Amino acid sequence: MISLQNPGADIFVPDGLPVAEAARRITHLAIGAHQDDLEFMAYHGIVTCYDRPGWSFGGVTCTDGAGSARQGLYAEKTDEEMRSIRGEEQRAAARLGRYGLMVQLGHSTKTLKTAASNPLTPDLMALFSAVSPRVVYTHNPADKHETHLHVFAAVIEALRSLPAEKRPMRVYGCEVWRGLDWMEDSEKVVHDVSPRPELAAALNQLFDSQISGGKNYGLATEGRRRANATYLAAHHVDHVTHASYAMDLTPLVRDAALDPVDYTQGFIERFRSDVSMKLRRALR
Repeated sequence: MISLQNPGADIFVPDGLPVAEAARRITHLAIGAHQDDLEFMAYHGIVTCYDRPGWSFGGVTCTDGAGSARQGLYAEKTDEEMRSIRGEEQRAAARLGRYGLMVQLGHSTKTLKTAASNPLTPDLMALFSAVSPRVVYTHNPADKHETHLHVFAAVIEALRSLPAEKRPMRVYGCEVWRGLDWMEDSEKVVHDVSPRPELAAALNQLFDSQISGGKNYGLATEGRRRANATYLAAHHVDHVTHASYAMDLTPLVRDAALDPVDYTQGFIERFRSDVSMKLRRALR
């Protein structure tokens, strides 16, 4: 059993396997801040594992959904009602995407931002005692959403606590509240998210509380993926119709001496240098 701090935490196995067995089969794990983050930033993992024998996608959402924007049908919903609605939307996504495991930790955003130490880290450490994924997706450290950064920090801390042989082969920081188009092309991890467009569209539209509530993230995500695929290479035809970008965080997990701030600043500095060099050359 996975021992989590929050009594309201939810562990859901869509196909009904015992939790321990479901956890052992996970090969690709995505850890996001909010309900719907996984579907927008880690569709690559979902579609990679979909109906593929021996492969299984697991999801983790860290917050409870109480602070979501709301209007229209959801304008008068209480925080408690929104927790329930958003939690069920995430379960529906797990069923549709055929996830092997879906964990909702249920922490409040306020707690994440004000606690003396990151409350997510113990939960993620408990999770990684049961799950040994080959690939982990989470938020990138240049994301502008503060809650996403707290999740990123907890993921790195939890993964660094594992013995070297238990750490995943790849860890990716994905796009949500800031695209990664600015990164040097040679440093972008480009994920082909073209397969099963009907599945991607259905997952994106499942989170009606956000779409009707005033934020159509599904359309925005579709647009970003199409733009990434088209604008990646100026002098080559498109080889995929939809692409998502990620930052390779694997070195941060393998080497605990690497400072996450310095690591992230390195990408920014290389971008700055490239812009300066090309502009100065054009202005000669």
